[in-house]
Amino acid sequence: MRPNFEKMSGKELREYAIAHRGDKDIDEVLNVLYSRRSPDSEAIWFHPPKNKEEEQEQFELFKRIVDEKTGNKTADS
Repeated sequence: MRPNFEKMSGKELREYAIAHRGDKDIDEVLNVLYSRRSPDSEAIWFHPPKNKEEEQEQFELFKRIVDEKTGNKTADS
């Protein structure tokens, strides 16, 4: 019996996709899984800097974000 992919959690879908890689319905499983993603909601958008000062500010912001996400602490933060 084929599971209802729409009712499965993301974790269940990922596990199903891994366990059933060669199955004929893998495209449908992946479509449901990918349709739930919202990469833009997690993205941080930077516009092109207009001058060197703005470029440096964006670099510092980017570096701080990476440090926060990786758990690194800087001496000045």
